[in-house]
Amino acid sequence: MSILESMINSAKLATPMDIIDILLVAFLLYRLLRFLRNTSARKLLYGLIAMLLLLELSDVLQMHVTNFIMETIMQVGILALVIIFQPELRKMLEQVGSNKLSRFLVNTRTQQKMTTDAAIVQTIEAVNALSWTKTGALIIFQRSDSLQPIINTGTTINADVNAELLKNLFYNKAPLHDGAVIIADGRIVAAGCILPLSGKLNISKDLGTRHRAGLGQSEVYDSLSVIVSEETGSISLAEGGILKQHLAPETLERLLTAKLMPQEEEKTKLSLKERVRGLLQK
Repeated sequence: MSILESMINSAKLATPMDIIDILLVAFLLYRLLRFLRNTSARKLLYGLIAMLLLLELSDVLQMHVTNFIMETIMQVGILALVIIFQPELRKMLEQVGSNKLSRFLVNTRTQQKMTTDAAIVQTIEAVNALSWTKTGALIIFQRSDSLQPIINTGTTINADVNAELLKNLFYNKAPLHDGAVIIADGRIVAAGCILPLSGKLNISKDLGTRHRAGLGQSEVYDSLSVIVSEETGSISLAEGGILKQHLAPETLERLLTAKLMPQEEEKTKLSLKERVRGLLQK
């Protein structure tokens, strides 16, 4: 009860500036967590939280040896964090330096939705052309799991998704055509990437290495693999270790839109004002 009373008394003493200060810190922490959510640092962040909880628990339970070890580790924790999160911190600072701080502070859901939609449209246009000419292709869409280990195996591109660029990347005489193209956040981040092959034994023998790589990728990560067969021009989509074959471009577009851009619930009920206005117009 004393803790509750102490919280109430502290709240009474809080000034408007204190409230703004707390809300600002909470918002920055929220944006930081969202920033790290889709990076390889996410699991490391969970590990750090677990270590902090263990440190506090060992202190409460008077586990002196464990508490001493954890305190020793945390003494060099700041330096370790800088080293571990160096890629993420660099990316964040680059955004600040390139006047993109607003993207970090402001909700960019609408902008991201438009970028993803444009990427899907351009991908479908390229896949349709590649299917027509029977040009093999393997395009990976990153979702919540970071594909940085896969991206590191290829060549950095960092370009907007463009149908002509995709067709050029998979041109059979292009140096990067045998690997996979990785699309993340609506941009082509890398090409010529090497993917893990599926270990399934019941895969049809008619499927080549490209299909096995796309399927294997979907078994390890939650990404989407778009595959165009070099032999038949057939379009396939792999997700969660399941391969959907012989898709029409329109079907592939619907699937990608549903998986990458979950639609918000549509409002089916009219407001009272709208209903009255409709009755008056009759």
